Amino acid sequence: MAYKNLQEFIQKLEQAGELVRISTEVDPELEITEITDRISKQHGPALLFEKVKGSTMPVLTNAFGSYRRMAMSLGVNQLDDVAADLANLLTIPEVPAGILDKLKALPRFAELASFAPKKVRRGACQEVVIKDNPSLDILPVLKCWPGDGGRFITLPMVFTRDPVTGTRNVGMYRMQVYDSRTTGMHWHLQKDGAEHYRSAESKGQRMEVAVALGDDPALTYAATAPLPKGIDEVLFAGFLRKSPVELVKGVTVDLDVPANAEIILEGYVEPGERRLEGPFGDHTGYYSLADYYPVFHVTCITHRQNPVYPATIVGKPPMEDCYMGKATERIFLPLLKMQLPEIVDINLPLEGVFHNCAIVSIRKSYPGHAKKVMHALWGMGQMMFTKLIIVVDHTVDVQNLSEVMWKVFNNIDARRDVVMVDGPLDALDHASPLPHLGTKMGVDATKKWKEEGHPREWPDDIVMSPEIKALVDRKWRAYGFK
Repeated sequence: MAYKNLQEFIQKLEQAGELVRISTEVDPELEITEITDRISKQHGPALLFEKVKGSTMPVLTNAFGSYRRMAMSLGVNQLDDVAADLANLLTIPEVPAGILDKLKALPRFAELASFAPKKVRRGACQEVVIKDNPSLDILPVLKCWPGDGGRFITLPMVFTRDPVTGTRNVGMYRMQVYDSRTTGMHWHLQKDGAEHYRSAESKGQRMEVAVALGDDPALTYAATAPLPKGIDEVLFAGFLRKSPVELVKGVTVDLDVPANAEIILEGYVEPGERRLEGPFGDHTGYYSLADYYPVFHVTCITHRQNPVYPATIVGKPPMEDCYMGKATERIFLPLLKMQLPEIVDINLPLEGVFHNCAIVSIRKSYPGHAKKVMHALWGMGQMMFTKLIIVVDHTVDVQNLSEVMWKVFNNIDARRDVVMVDGPLDALDHASPLPHLGTKMGVDATKKWKEEGHPREWPDDIVMSPEIKALVDRKWRAYGFK
């Protein structure tokens, strides 16, 4: 189901009992964070702050902050439903073998094409246009944590275009507000937006940027998704919402922006310009350190007549971003299985903040199979940042951390089963000895074979016989249990 815009999603959340309106005046500096953090830790509802000090715009937080709301945001009952749709799409043969295969594939190709973004002449995002002295001061931008370097826009969809290929990218990068006309642009080295900027910078060119705040939540999620290079996030959002995303041309930039967004910031980044950004209380639960990043200059602000300002609070898990990360885990499992069909399931535990730990179960087929999977995962996109990969047998439920740890604590010989490799790490990793570079660890907790240097017989798990289990099932109530 596609939502027309963010405000329709808010209505659906309220109807489902998943949103609370707060009419008491709140301060965007720290107070909204403290309220949202308490609610997040209680696994509570989305919050709409209707009266925010210093602004006429209400603030929405925690909209994605539960498994149910995350599924609702993508119009499904459970996140695995999206994974099933994606798996079905990925079964299309790249080169159909015969005419019958071609005919079978055509409906799916046509369906995918129907999700392509749609250009429109007018959009609600431009009901109000501010070109003369646009000021970020109209936005209720949050200062989230006491040690933050300032106020940060935390849920932006940042639109850029590759200056060479013209390819669009939509990413989510925090933006520290420096003053009424400029912000930081937190592009990590490996991000596509940063690559576009480096390409423009190498030519000495100014690069146009547009930032969308609030729309159908499918588009917001798509901006966070680790899509393969060259896949359009707007097309992916269309696939998720089963309807094209409408785009309208920017007022002062030659970029298409979401027509139904709440707010659009238009502007540019200059080559060679950097400014100190941070610190920032990050999703790791620690402050990320200050560093120098490109500067975004605002040339125009457009918005709906009565916009809602979306924000997310990150910090020690569980927080709202955890559920967005869990959506990625489930949705992209079919893509992972395409590359590594031996994988049965994956768990990115909340405590690992998604780039620090991955637990995978595999159907083991040969000696060293678990170590092959570790190295393959470290070679796949953003999985290269994973500091700890634990591999278990296919019979282990990777979502059950107690079961996983039982296998890890009992199944490993440290010298044989622990792998250490050096490689790139996430920019937010404060434990690495060097920025962006450090050591990662793999743990093979699978049953060991003689061919892997384990000459002794491996013991079986203790399991009751099926006959006795069935007998006790039949007599359960007779024992006095309900």
